[in-house]
Amino acid sequence: MPINEDGPPYTEIPAQDRSDLLLICDHASNRIPPEFDSLGLPAHELERHIAYDIGAGPVTRQLAGRFGARALLGGISRLVIDPNRGLDDPTLVMKLSDGAIIPGNQHLTEEEVNGRVARFYRPYDQAISGVLDQMLEVTPAPKIVSIHSFTHYWRGATRPWHVGLLWNRDDRVFRRLYAALRRHDDLVVGDNEPYRGDLEGDCLDRHGTKRGIAHILIELRQDLISDEAGVEKWTDILFDAISTTLNDAPDGFFNQVGPPHGEV
Repeated sequence: MPINEDGPPYTEIPAQDRSDLLLICDHASNRIPPEFDSLGLPAHELERHIAYDIGAGPVTRQLAGRFGARALLGGISRLVIDPNRGLDDPTLVMKLSDGAIIPGNQHLTEEEVNGRVARFYRPYDQAISGVLDQMLEVTPAPKIVSIHSFTHYWRGATRPWHVGLLWNRDDRVFRRLYAALRRHDDLVVGDNEPYRGDLEGDCLDRHGTKRGIAHILIELRQDLISDEAGVEKWTDILFDAISTTLNDAPDGFFNQVGPPHGEV
C-alpha cells in the first residue's frame, strides 16, 4: 500500500563485507509525504507501475543480502520526483503517466520543483556519489547494478522480454551479464529493451558513464516479481548471473577507466 507519511529520501543497506558491488534501486518506493495529499490521485493509481517499480525493491534487498553488498534504495515515489532523470529532463516531475493525469504536479512553480529536488533528489544522488567515493578508496573497480522493473503490458501490446539489460557506451558488464542470462534457454533477454540505456543525465549516466565506473541497469518484468515466489526466483537467477559476470572476469577487466572520450 502507498505510505502517506514522512520518511527518509533513501534507505541504505550497509555492506556485510568488503564488497566492490553497489546495488541501487531508484524507484523502490511509492511513498508520498502527507502534505502532497497523494498528489490528488486515488489509492489504486499509487499501486500501479506509474508510482514505483513493482518488485524491484524486494529483489534489490535480497540481492544485497546474498552478495553482502551495499545498497541504496530511493524512498519516495517517482511521481513526486524521479531520481533517474537529469535535472533538465521534462519528465523529472511527471504531469501525465500511462493515461493518468497527476493533479498535484500540474501547476508547480519552479520554487516547488526546486524544493523537491533539495528534499528528495539530491540526498539520494549525493549518497550514491559518496558511497562510490568510499569504494574507490579501497578498490579500483567498483561496479554498479541498478534494479528496475517494467510493466508487462504497454500501449495495447504484451511485452515479450522477461528481463532487459540497459547500457550505453560502457559494455563491460553488459556483455558478460547478457551471455550469462542467455544460458537460460527459456528466458527472453532484451538488449536495450524495453527501453534504451542512453538517456542523458539519468542516474547511471551521472554515476557510471561520466565517472568511468562499470555499471548495468537490469529491468525485470513486473508480473514475474509481483509476489514472494517470483522475487525469490529472480533473486536466484540474478545472483548466479551477476556472480558469473563479476567473478569470472579477467583481472583488471572492470578497473575504472575514467570518463569516456575525455569527458569530465
